Amino acid sequence: QVQLVESGGGLVQPGGSLRLSCVASGSIFEIYVMGWYRQAPGKQRELVASITINGGFTVYPDSVKGRFVISRDNAKNTVYLQMSSLKPEDTAVYYCNAVTASGGAPSWGQGTQVTVSQ
Repeated sequence: QVQLVESGGGLVQPGGSLRLSCVASGSIFEIYVMGWYRQAPGKQRELVASITINGGFTVYPDSVKGRFVISRDNAKNTVYLQMSSLKPEDTAVYYCNAVTASGGAPSWGQGTQVTVSQ
C-alpha cells in the first residue's frame, strides 16, 4: 500500500509558474512509475506527466510538452511537477499517481487545485 500527499497548488496568472510536490510513503520500494494527472470540471482525468523511478524515463502529452517538467528525488520519496507558461486551460485538480510492480490498483493522492486566471 502506497500513500501519496500532494502540495503546491494555488492561483497563478497566465504565463506564470508553479511547482507541485508529491510525497510517497508506505510500500515505496514497490513503486516503479509515478505520474501526475489532472481533471477539469466536466472532463475526464488525463495524464500530464509520468516518470519511472529507477531510470527516470519521462512521458508527456503534447498539451504540456515543453512547459511541464516531472522530476524525482528518490532520497526524499518525492516527485515534482514544475509547470511553466501556464494557461487558463491548465486549470484543474492535479493528482499524483503511483503504480507498483506488484500489479495492484494504482494509488492516488487527494489532489491539489491549480487555477490559472487573471
